[in-house]
Amino acid sequence: MAFPESARLEVPILQELLATGGEEKVKVLYQRLIPYFPQLTEKDLRARTKTRKNQWKTLVQRAGERLVKKGELKRLQGRWVLTESGRQQAEAEKMLLDPPSGSPHVTKRAVSHGEIQTMLVEVGRMLGKYAAKEYQRYDVVWKESEFSPRLSHVFEVQVKGKIEQALAKLKHAYDLQRSKPFLVLSDERDERRARQFLQPFLSGSFHEIGAVTTVLSVEEIERMYHALSSIKSILQEIFT
Repeated sequence: MAFPESARLEVPILQELLATGGEEKVKVLYQRLIPYFPQLTEKDLRARTKTRKNQWKTLVQRAGERLVKKGELKRLQGRWVLTESGRQQAEAEKMLLDPPSGSPHVTKRAVSHGEIQTMLVEVGRMLGKYAAKEYQRYDVVWKESEFSPRLSHVFEVQVKGKIEQALAKLKHAYDLQRSKPFLVLSDERDERRARQFLQPFLSGSFHEIGAVTTVLSVEEIERMYHALSSIKSILQEIFT
């Protein structure tokens, strides 16, 4: 089985609670935490302990107990609530992407594939979408709601590997549902340069999505994420 250690669930729990305004039903958290661990299979999620308890839910509960002991979480009648300490910890754990101000010699570290995915998921949720990473065959998807059959937005993050694979996935989504395709490139700092790089692909084998694919840089994803995070409470009022 591919279960993570319960300690690895602590940060995702804090992040999910922060994203939902500080509290959420535990039964909802069980589902929202799954995309953080794409190695989990349906068989894993149905697995039982020796005492016949659901093993995934048991792991989540253990992580919750650890957070309660740390003073970062309260459990109230089926809901988990962030404490002020938990909120501060969640904020501190969020995407430490920018070097501290006044530190000119600190080099900004490279953003990982998983961090880009997490930012895209958070942006989607802040915009009122259902968002998930490692959904079906795609890096990140947005839908109008959890139960909507159509993927409205599909993102492929190209950090390494063959770009043809990312474009093939975007073309597949567009052909099936006319999903809006987005390609995030880590090496290209602006769309003009990225378009020049992609021109042989988008005018050749993938010409069908050449005119509809939006190319974004990691820097643009970061700016969008931080800009929306600064007005997150307002967005929650609008979309809730």
